Amino acid sequence: MKKYLCVVALALTPVVAYAQKTTYDYDKTATFAEYKTYALKEGTPVGNELIDQRIIAAIDTQLAAKGLKKSESSPDVFVAYHLAFDKQKDISAWSTGSGPYGWGYGGGWGMTTTDVRVYEILVGTMVIDMAEAKGNRMVWRGVGTKEVDTEAKPEKRDKKINEAVTKILKNYPPKQKK
Repeated sequence: MKKYLCVVALALTPVVAYAQKTTYDYDKTATFAEYKTYALKEGTPVGNELIDQRIIAAIDTQLAAKGLKKSESSPDVFVAYHLAFDKQKDISAWSTGSGPYGWGYGGGWGMTTTDVRVYEILVGTMVIDMAEAKGNRMVWRGVGTKEVDTEAKPEKRDKKINEAVTKILKNYPPKQKK
């Protein structure tokens, strides 16, 4: 019976929690050690001013922690973020049955039933781009993808946005081989 309850509890969880996946790429000829200042440029914001403010604050915090200073007048690099959302399907299936030594429920020996549920989830992708101010040459790009909790409270949104930006910028500046 204990096994049965565990399976039912897992099956009733509406959405599988996805870990954030991140990647990055960079121009191997860029001299990241020379970049000391940055300015934000408009990319593709969410369109919700509160969320956009959280993202900008998180980017500012992470870049400051990496030694960059914000400078609207003479930046070394421009930073822009882009957000996109996609609805995806999550399919959960499980079987229950009974047998001479099995568990579960059913009307007779060896009967099984399979329950399949399809859930729609929202997946967000955040891209953070950096381009040299002189020449506007792209030098670094970080990408993070994760399921979005559309019902999160403001405190949880703050936390998740900070975690996402931190993870995306983790590999900036890149470790370059000499």
